[in-house]
Amino acid sequence: MPKKLNQLEATAICGNDISSSCLYVSALAIVYAGQYAWISLLMVAVVLFLFRKIYGEVVGALPLNGGAYNALLNTTKKSTAALAAALTVLSYMATAVISATEAVRYAHSIWEMIPILPVTIGLLALFMGLVILGIGESSKVAIAIFLFHLCSLTLLSGFCIYFFLNQGFEVLLENFHLPIEGSITMALFFGFSAAMLGISGFESSANYVEEQEPGVFPKTLRNMWIVVSIFNPLIAFLALAILPVSVVANHEEALLSFLGSTTGGNWLAFLVSLDAALVLSGAVLTSYVGVGGLMERMALDRILPGVLLKKNKKNSAYIIFILFFILAVSILFVTKGNLAKLAGIYTIAFLFVMALFGLGNVLLKINRKRLPRPEKAGWFAIFIAIAAVLSAIVGNILLNPPYLWTFVEYLLPTLAVVYFMLYRHYLIRGFLIIISKVLPHDSKIFHSFHKMAIQKLASISGKQFVFFTAGDNVESLNKVMLYISENEPTRRIKLVTVLPEGETPPPNLEKDIEVLDRAYPDIHIEFVIERGQFGPEKVHELSEKWGIPTNFMFIGAPGEQFPYRVQELGEVRLII
Repeated sequence: MPKKLNQLEATAICGNDISSSCLYVSALAIVYAGQYAWISLLMVAVVLFLFRKIYGEVVGALPLNGGAYNALLNTTKKSTAALAAALTVLSYMATAVISATEAVRYAHSIWEMIPILPVTIGLLALFMGLVILGIGESSKVAIAIFLFHLCSLTLLSGFCIYFFLNQGFEVLLENFHLPIEGSITMALFFGFSAAMLGISGFESSANYVEEQEPGVFPKTLRNMWIVVSIFNPLIAFLALAILPVSVVANHEEALLSFLGSTTGGNWLAFLVSLDAALVLSGAVLTSYVGVGGLMERMALDRILPGVLLKKNKKNSAYIIFILFFILAVSILFVTKGNLAKLAGIYTIAFLFVMALFGLGNVLLKINRKRLPRPEKAGWFAIFIAIAAVLSAIVGNILLNPPYLWTFVEYLLPTLAVVYFMLYRHYLIRGFLIIISKVLPHDSKIFHSFHKMAIQKLASISGKQFVFFTAGDNVESLNKVMLYISENEPTRRIKLVTVLPEGETPPPNLEKDIEVLDRAYPDIHIEFVIERGQFGPEKVHELSEKWGIPTNFMFIGAPGEQFPYRVQELGEVRLII
């Protein structure tokens, strides 16, 4: 069994992404909120605190890879979950390209002989190689980068505080007396909207939760929240205390390096630039690890091709990482490294993923009430968190209207691939109808196409699914049949009840199944009485015996008395 990630390893992988935000988010907030930027960043910290509970409840109840996709897959329709998955993949693609490009640009500021485009591609390839070698190996690199980054930020903050105390309050007071355009409320709103980019990476830990040791996930959320809540507002405040707002605007792209040169000299500016290049490279690693867990889960659920599940000796789904590298390089060439276009994809996609995760929490409370969870988010907190994210989406669109169109341009082809896989059985049936109308039935080309389509359709609809019932009534079983007929292309299902030797199923169960068999004539229902004790061992035993993957098996939401955690059952899904 592969080694699980401990707290430091798991935090470092996602922490590099979220902690790298201080390199740009403080300056962004000052540009839009002026002297009130630090308040906007504190508002973001409050929203992130609310999301700690939201993520803690959902992932605590459903500790499986996939983030927002997993949350929605187990609480609502598969098509809704597929939307969340597409948005997350798009966000990771943009994050990887932005982080790699910015990392190389920071390195270029130190060593001007570095060619930006080839080295950016090389950096993407380097981290592809690391994750193919295994997540445990890549976590060691992440730890080194993360600790160096925290030390660099602490050192820079120390020099800035010392400089501020010696310089006095004159610059700070001048900045606070500057007039602002519009109202303070609007300044805070636009500053908050821009600053919400500073929490990118918070969602990543949920995408590789299965690779983490038990109890580590909530600690990664806490650690990321602490880092963001301390450094982002602090650096914005110190920048306002040391530099006039107009100077900050002129050094927006490398504010921290400029602060370093102002307060400590060229050596500190060099250190900050080096740190920026490293931690932004670490954010590329976050994208690879996060997308790996997500796309593997999507392939298991047949939203992506099954070939992506092939693994090497290190238990790494290497085809996923190679594909992600190719997509990242293609988006780099298509956008020509234009950060404005990439930011348009990244901003809206990431914020929508956060909103959908909040929606997943709402649906979990409504549709999976009985499911045990270690902590619970309050309804008011969920409402405020979702409203805050939606307002940030609106704010970013108002600030940069072209971002919306750029986002749509890249979202549509991504959705096309995902929904093609999800609804390909309908497309094949449509293809059969078209060729039967257009081509002569006695032609060779008709027979070739017809045979190929029929074989493909049979392979899709011939997959068998399993629902474990503990004696559910006909109403509950009908919900199962409705879910499967609406979300899965199968025409075969086993309804299985696991009973100890000598026990008999509820008297009405067989009659209820006969009723369902007549109600769903297109689906072959097989009723199976399996002897033994229901649990992880029985699930895996039946999976091997019948050749049915565990992610093709369903159960109803278990109650507090259920002796196992959901993740112990493998990829078994909850549908009622």
